[in-house]
Amino acid sequence: VQLQASGGGTVQAGGSLRLSCAARARGSYDMGWFRQAPGKEREFVAGITWNSLDTRSADSVKGRFTISRDNTKNTMYLQMSSLNTEDTAVYICAAGSDLLRIVRGFAGYWGQGTLVTVSS
Repeated sequence: VQLQASGGGTVQAGGSLRLSCAARARGSYDMGWFRQAPGKEREFVAGITWNSLDTRSADSVKGRFTISRDNTKNTMYLQMSSLNTEDTAVYICAAGSDLLRIVRGFAGYWGQGTLVTVSS
């Protein structure tokens, strides 16, 4: 499985941004987004099952971030709104066989990140 995240950039606080994760894989995988801020550990942001029937998100992003996927395009998305400076981080996409394991940080495949910077 190969994963490539894109869509990062600099946005003002209160703004919105949409990240994409293009996947090259055989079979179906649950997927998720993580982020790592400078000097901090990587943390789970949001996850979605292969069929989009179940999603999970961290409390810190609930109501602001929405995860989705389009299997016809082999792409997962993270729509981020009401961004604040604490959302500044490298956002990393991941894939695995089980969403609940992904939520706990156990993903079998990791992509490179895309940097999101929120300015005040």
